Amino acid sequence: MEKEIKKTNITPEMFKRIPKDDQEAEKIARPIITFWQDVWRRLKQNRASMFSLVLIALLVILCAVGPFMNEFDFKTQDSKSKNLSPNSTHWFGTDSAGRDIWTRTWRGGRVSLTIGLVCAFVAMIVGVIYGSIAGLAGGWVDTVMMRFVEILSSLPYLLLIVLVQLWLDKQTFGTMLLALIVTSWTGTSRMVRAEVLRIKSEEYVLAARVLGVKAWKIITRHLIPNAMSIVIVGVTFDIPGFIFSEAFLSYMGLGLMPPDVSWGIMSSQAQQQLMFYPYQLFFPTLMIALTMLSFTLLGDGLRDALDPKLRK
Repeated sequence: MEKEIKKTNITPEMFKRIPKDDQEAEKIARPIITFWQDVWRRLKQNRASMFSLVLIALLVILCAVGPFMNEFDFKTQDSKSKNLSPNSTHWFGTDSAGRDIWTRTWRGGRVSLTIGLVCAFVAMIVGVIYGSIAGLAGGWVDTVMMRFVEILSSLPYLLLIVLVQLWLDKQTFGTMLLALIVTSWTGTSRMVRAEVLRIKSEEYVLAARVLGVKAWKIITRHLIPNAMSIVIVGVTFDIPGFIFSEAFLSYMGLGLMPPDVSWGIMSSQAQQQLMFYPYQLFFPTLMIALTMLSFTLLGDGLRDALDPKLRK
């Protein structure tokens, strides 16, 4: 036996008992953090997501203070300053009516971002409540509620927008919000319902139901908090979709109407001057592209940060 040990370079000293150190045994390997603290820690490691978050913050700040950084109003027309290239006075130049593009860009950004954020928030609230009720109730209630969702989601949103505008007989900021919100929550409700169907079979939900906890308390205390991760990711992907929808509808003449201004309205008006003054189209389309790219990258980062399988 000793000869075999010598041949394999294994010595008896290697099998000595290591003395127990009570202080070392009680040492915490890493600090205790909550789930959301861990999500933020992992999100900060994603450089693309952090860059997009900084870019979104910068766009929001410029939309808030940008129109006040010069003396021009977004509605004021100046026949002597038509189609001026970017210069020291008009930083983004002027349009065919002599209006300052810098002021109009950030003023229009307020409208576009507000539509994206409000529609996404309302879609989240309605979708979470509707999907939670359908998933928890089950049976014929779930069937009826989901068939209603399928009917709404099958309708073309352009048709709904035209019907809403004909019904209200006007094209304003409120009608745009209403038209986009009508069917915007259906996708969120489906995701939440699927997650609730998975969660409601867990032991803690079954225990709450056995103990007689009311359904609304189960939804608010157990189902919604555990489904919020997919909802947050979904919202970050919905925001650029709503911004693009507003820009597309305004570009087609189905959205907001002058004297209101948005990135879509600016793009629609600038495309007529594209061959001669391309800068008029460049700035609003650049803001649309940056906003959509930023929210998409942020959504990718949040999806990875909220995935427990990728936790280290």
